[in-house]
Parts: sequence; structure tokens; C-alpha cells
Amino acid sequence: MKKTALFLTTVALVLMSGCGNKNAEPAATQEKSDMQKKVEEFAEVTLTTDLSVLSEKERQIIPIFIQIAEIMDDLYWQQTFGDKTLLDTIKDPWMKDFAMINYGPWERLNSNKPFVPGYGEKPKGACFYPTDMTKEEFEALADKEKTSLYTVLRRNDKGELTVIPYREAYKEQLAKVDSLMGEAIALAENAGLKKYLTERRKAFQTDKYYDSDIAWMDMKDGLLDFVVGPIENYEDELFGYKAAYEAFILVKDKKWSDDLAKFTKMLPELQKNLPCDPKYKKELPGTDSDLNVYDVIYYAGDCNSASKTIAINLPNDEKVHVKKGTRRLQLKNAMKAKFDKILLPISNLLIDESQIDNVTFDAFFSNVTFHEVAHGLGVKNTVTKNEGLRVALKEQYSAWEEGKADILGLYMVQSLIEKGEITNITVEDAYVTFIAGLLRSVRFGAGEAHGQANMMCFNYFEDNGAFERTKEGKYKVNMDKAQEALKGWAAKILQVEGEGDYAEAKSYREKNGVVRPSLQESLDKISEANIPVDIRYNQGMKALGLEK
Repeated sequence: MKKTALFLTTVALVLMSGCGNKNAEPAATQEKSDMQKKVEEFAEVTLTTDLSVLSEKERQIIPIFIQIAEIMDDLYWQQTFGDKTLLDTIKDPWMKDFAMINYGPWERLNSNKPFVPGYGEKPKGACFYPTDMTKEEFEALADKEKTSLYTVLRRNDKGELTVIPYREAYKEQLAKVDSLMGEAIALAENAGLKKYLTERRKAFQTDKYYDSDIAWMDMKDGLLDFVVGPIENYEDELFGYKAAYEAFILVKDKKWSDDLAKFTKMLPELQKNLPCDPKYKKELPGTDSDLNVYDVIYYAGDCNSASKTIAINLPNDEKVHVKKGTRRLQLKNAMKAKFDKILLPISNLLIDESQIDNVTFDAFFSNVTFHEVAHGLGVKNTVTKNEGLRVALKEQYSAWEEGKADILGLYMVQSLIEKGEITNITVEDAYVTFIAGLLRSVRFGAGEAHGQANMMCFNYFEDNGAFERTKEGKYKVNMDKAQEALKGWAAKILQVEGEGDYAEAKSYREKNGVVRPSLQESLDKISEANIPVDIRYNQGMKALGLEK
């Protein structure tokens, strides 16, 4: 699609402006202590690992990957807010830090409420669409690329909606990425990494990511990995169509990976035994997937905003799922940081003493690991219209898909324990740690898909007697009822997804994806105990010991 020079200049100006109400004012002095508390809700963690397992050339690639990741970070700022000029307007250093954590003036783990004076509600479509665009106007636009993951919508000089591919909208930044990718390719020794980087380089310039996703799936034996590009669609809360830029730099933990390798072969049997109507488990999950453990050494963009990702299940392309499955990457060092700094303190505060010993890192690791594997279970297309779930459920998809992964992950852990495949934890460990994990992650708030998913699950479990609150305000899991609740909640989610029931997905989430008063009491206790909400990273060349 050709554009005039004048129009491209207009596009560039629009892309550089913020999506919110741009009349920010300096923070008032009295807000500083509040902002300091907000920032300190994110425990600082240094990201590092043993780089001696890498070759000399692999260590030389890391600084290049970091430069690319920094560009992904800048692009994500453009997509979610507009640019970083917001930071120049904020005088309070704590508020500035909090804006950096949230990539903008809206508190992501508090229903996207604005915390910088002068800013109103966060646009549901972030910067992917004009803020004055109506859904009706979008639906009337006759351009099939409007729903593409890799396009933005802007107005031309006549005020009409126009679709612009990412390769044009972010042309200047992607030119720098292209050059850096060339440097990394020249250094890459591992054949799988070299092919992936080569195909990903092409994808940035064409907006066609299938071949690079396939190449990434075929990377089986490398120790250095780089997840980079426009990937997740959580940021687009208007339709859930648009992908946001992000990057992870990863180093494989070979020993832990080898221990998990056997489980992907068990997916067909686990799919067959799902607790739901047979029509929602007819699809055969791919077994060419790999399940590996990594230390993450750098986050950028979408994955770094507010709550930090601790496991990866990619690619998202259903066509890749059918052909190759997915790769599930567990980020062990980030996971351990969240367990030590957040989950364990919450458990000591709120889990009944008779079950506190059931909260273990091994159980947390298994629950998170099989959450990612569970994305591969169920259906990818509705049983009624045979259309993709993302299309059928629209902006409701992310919350329901995360909810499915949560509950089917627990189902898988229980099944594998009962089969004798997981031997370092008990079924009770898995359930008690799961409930403790819900108390951790419902704090992500209603403005975030994972938070919505966890609130729906928590409320379903509560309504079905899966746990009780003691007179001391602590939680005690009722194992019999908890296992029945698992079956019921799993069946509900698989039905909503299988039918592509948008109306039910929306109404059920709106009613049940909320924090009830009894849960709020528990969350208030957590806040009063100054337990962190999440983590933030000290990362980069110095943290890795690579700075000269």
C-alpha cells in the first residue's frame, strides 16, 4: 500500500504523540511518599546467570541482542502511550520510576487507573487505533488488513481511517533492527539460531512471521535464545487484534530442561482425559513441542510492563500449533524470585498453618510450567463455526485463555503425580500452592488478563467450597471439593471456548472477574504487610558482568 510523503509525515507525527490526554503536570510534593510506596511494591531483582556455559561468540551476541531489545522497548512505548516524553514532564523521581514500570501514566495492576496528574482513562485500543475511532467505524472499514496483528490504524488528511503495516509505521526503528540482526547472524554459530535470526530479520521487514516462527520451533539444541518481535495482543483491549513489541534474552538450564523433556509426549493422553464434553477435546495437540528451562537475562517491551512474565508459550500462530506445536520456556530465575519475595510471604500470612508446608517452590514451578503446556490443550478453533478462538471471543479471549491454562495446568500436574511421573510434590502440595498462587496473582487487577482469569477462578473455587476461610482469616483447602471444582471450572472454560460463546464470555467475566469483599480483606492484609506486588529488574551489561 503506497502512501504519499505528506501522509507518511503525518503518520510519524501521530505515532510520536501520546494516546492519552497530553496535559501532564509535575507531581505535587505530597504525592512523593505515595509514589515511593507504589514503586517499592515491586521488589528489585538483578537478572544474571552463569554465562560460562556459552561460547565466546555467543557472549559477543548478547550486547547486540540487548541493543535490539532496547529498540523493542522504545517501540512498545510508542504502541502503548506514544513516546517517552512523558518522563520529561514528571519532576517526582518516584513517579517517574512508576511511569517507567507501567510504560505510561496508568497503573496496570490497578485497573489502569491514571496516577500522573492531567491524564484520564487509558484508551482501550492503546495507540493501535485513533482514540476517537468508534467500533462501528472500524467495522465499516473495508480493508481486510484492519484485523491483522501487524497493522495500526490512523486517519489520513481527509480524516478517513487508513491501515498502515508495522514495517511502514516503524520504518526508522526497524532499519536499525535490520542492521543489528545482520551483526548477530554473522556471529551465530548454532545452525538453529542462525536460521531463526535470518528469518526473523526478514519478518521485521515484511510483517510475515510464519517462517521465522517455524525456524524458532526448530531450535532444539542451542543454549542462547532470543524471543523478539511483535508477539502478544494483551495491550489491545479494544479488539485484541494487535501485537505488541517485546524481547527476552535467555540462557538454557540444560539439567532442568532434560528433566522436563518427557512430558510433551503425554499431551494426547492428557487431552483425551480432559474433564469436558468430548467435542471440546477432539483436536490432537502437537507433540513436537519442547519444554525447557531458562534463566532470563533481559526483558524489554510488553513482557516487562508491570507484572513480569515468568514462563513463555509461543508462537501464538494457530497454523504453527497445528504443524509444530509450541515451545514452552520456563524462566527459572524469575520464577524463583517471585516465589521467594512474594508467594512465600503471602502464604505465611494467609495459608492455614496445617497446610503451610504444602507451599513449595517445586509445586509452584510445576503449576507454572504446566500452565504454559496447558495452552496446547482444548481447541484452537470453535466447534460450531470452525473459526479461531481469538476471532470468536475478541477482547474476551485473553482472560479466558489464561484461565484455561491455569486450571488445565493444575489438572495436568495432578494427573502426572497420580501416574507417578512427577514425584517431588504431592497432589495436596499442588492445590495449596495453586490457591496461594491465586492470592498472589489476583493482585494484578481487573485491568489485566491474568488478573481477570485468576479472579474468575478464585470466585468459582470459593463458590464451590474448594477452600474455607478460618476465623483467623486464613485459607484452608478442602481437597475433595477442590478437585471437583477443578473439573467444573475446566468444563466451563472449555465449553465457552469450544462454542466461541462471546456473549457468555463477556457476561460471566463481568460478573465474576471481580474482587469480592472477603477477598479484598485478604488483599488489604497483604498490602499492610508490605509484601511486594511483583518484581522489577536491574538488568543489562553491568548486571551481567559484561560492561568493560
